[in-house]
Amino acid sequence: MRLDKLLAHAGLGTRKEVKKLITAGEIAVNGETIKKPGFLVDSQADQVTHLNYPVNYQEYYYVMLNKPDGLVSATQDNVYETVVEWVELDYHHVDLFPVGRLDVDTTGLLLLTNDGQLAHQLTSPKKQVPKTYWALVEGQVDEAVIQAFNKGMDLGDFQTLPAELEVQEQDRHTNQSQVLVTIYEGKFHQVKRMFEKCDCKVLELHRLSMGSLVLDEQLDLGDYRELTPEELELLEQEL
Repeated sequence: MRLDKLLAHAGLGTRKEVKKLITAGEIAVNGETIKKPGFLVDSQADQVTHLNYPVNYQEYYYVMLNKPDGLVSATQDNVYETVVEWVELDYHHVDLFPVGRLDVDTTGLLLLTNDGQLAHQLTSPKKQVPKTYWALVEGQVDEAVIQAFNKGMDLGDFQTLPAELEVQEQDRHTNQSQVLVTIYEGKFHQVKRMFEKCDCKVLELHRLSMGSLVLDEQLDLGDYRELTPEELELLEQEL
């Protein structure tokens, strides 16, 4: 890897900024001052320092976001603020992207990463990674609806896989129910469309988990943190 690329990925600045650090003689590799931005380094074996302080290079990042309402799950958008822009202050030096998507008005667990292979595996239909949501629903969520989810349903453009639906609480006066629903794919507006097929309307939708990855209850809406080694290991094991 080029030295300037490693320094930029480590968060020391843009490519242009880190080139100035290198040519100014502020960077050393294995104790030797290097002034060539294109100098090749081994990110695993070589020790890189800036003014004698170690440079910590990290190839892949895995960020858990408790997505708030109003953010779009994309890297760029002409209308809404994106989830990538939301975390940009801390991860401007990394080309993060969302793993899958949540609707703009859906909240909860969203994973951001620059690891394309892991993202592909998590979103691949062949893997059938379970995704669990809490939902506030208007309408009668009765046994017939539960069975419709369990069997899978024809939404016109695709047939859903069998899903799991559990009613947590019902309010007869407001005609609303709080439910947990687990799906094994992630088509556009899928959960909302499945309820609409059963003459119900989703009022609120909040993702709680994706595979073994569970939303940290300590994260308020809009908060984010990197995955722990244990969380990442569990994800990788099930894929």
